[in-house]
Amino acid sequence: MDKETFDKSQDYSRAKSRFGFFSSTFGLVKNIAFIKYDLLPKLWSISGCFMSRIAPVLPSFMGGILTQSMIFFAGTQLLSTILSLPFDYYHHFILEEKYGFNKQTVKLWVIDNIKSFALFMVIGNPLAAAFFKIIDVSGDSFIFYIMTFILVVQLIAITIYPTLIQPLFNTLSPLEDGELKTAIEKLAKDHKFPLTELYVIDGSKRSSHSNAYFTGLPWKKSIVLFDTLIEHSTVEETVAVLAHEIGHWKLNHIPKSLLFAQVHLFLVFSMFSGFINNNSLYSSFGFRTIKPTIIGFVLFSDIFTPVEGVMQFAHNLMSRTFEYQADNYAVDNGYSNVLARSLLKMFTENLGSIDADWLYSAYHHSHPILPERLKGLGYVSEEKVGDVKVNVVETKEAEKTEENEEK
Repeated sequence: MDKETFDKSQDYSRAKSRFGFFSSTFGLVKNIAFIKYDLLPKLWSISGCFMSRIAPVLPSFMGGILTQSMIFFAGTQLLSTILSLPFDYYHHFILEEKYGFNKQTVKLWVIDNIKSFALFMVIGNPLAAAFFKIIDVSGDSFIFYIMTFILVVQLIAITIYPTLIQPLFNTLSPLEDGELKTAIEKLAKDHKFPLTELYVIDGSKRSSHSNAYFTGLPWKKSIVLFDTLIEHSTVEETVAVLAHEIGHWKLNHIPKSLLFAQVHLFLVFSMFSGFINNNSLYSSFGFRTIKPTIIGFVLFSDIFTPVEGVMQFAHNLMSRTFEYQADNYAVDNGYSNVLARSLLKMFTENLGSIDADWLYSAYHHSHPILPERLKGLGYVSEEKVGDVKVNVVETKEAEKTEENEEK
């Protein structure tokens, strides 16, 4: 890789790191301000006043703590969205713009934020109401019921997202007939992948970053290709990327990730059950007469943060292991060189992290950085990929030859 591209990718990684540090520091200051100035009980009181004003138009079955909780939830979400807008604007129109990735207009950005909040009000708020209602009515046995509820919601979301949610933000169009479609269909058939739809998504209207993913239930899968990936990759390279993705499916990484998520949730709710009825917790933060479940969960989320850090490390460890395994699956099926070229091209075009401290990478990166991926693949030949020169790295075959000579 030429020095200019390497330096630019490192500069981009440092810029994102500085931005992440600043935004997380702002989040910490915001939390401290909420505690210092008793903003939680004040917002709860405001939500109660608002509920009393709209009480005449509320249905007869609405009212009480649950309705006030939903008003509080919507209000705090609106406040959080407003406070995050400057950071979101900076990320898209300054940081990403500086490195040539941002493609969206301010108008599109505003529309996206409005749509996101509208979806929260239509879908997120009712789901949150059901969530807290289950906890209230099921008592100490809420863990089983709430985990079942979340699992059902996740499965429904997987089903409806590509057809109902994604089209609100992007246009999905069937992949046109041609060499690429034929190659992908052959790949799916060879690996018994239950491919039902092949889509191209217009990711280029927001960003020049490229990607590909598949979604759907186990017996019905859709592959979604970013138009930027198709534009910048050859047919062979795109197929190699999908061979890696099919490796995730073939090795059952999705159900394993879902199982990890359930274990994570079980840990969260098991610990939360120890706080939900803690009178001193509520009174210490200004709630001396009532114990709203939503307030208990907000306070518990801050208490759980150190444990969440450990869980993040464990999740990234699992995710990175899965990436290596999916790479090896592609290698075993003859895509070693092509996948290496594709990864190099994607990392170059996306300015992915090329060099990072191993411990920082292990904690913050869910995917190994490029040198780690290439080393895992075991082989990259020296050649030109576009305008980028690939340096030679030793192959696994060369290592075996040296080992035999030593013996």
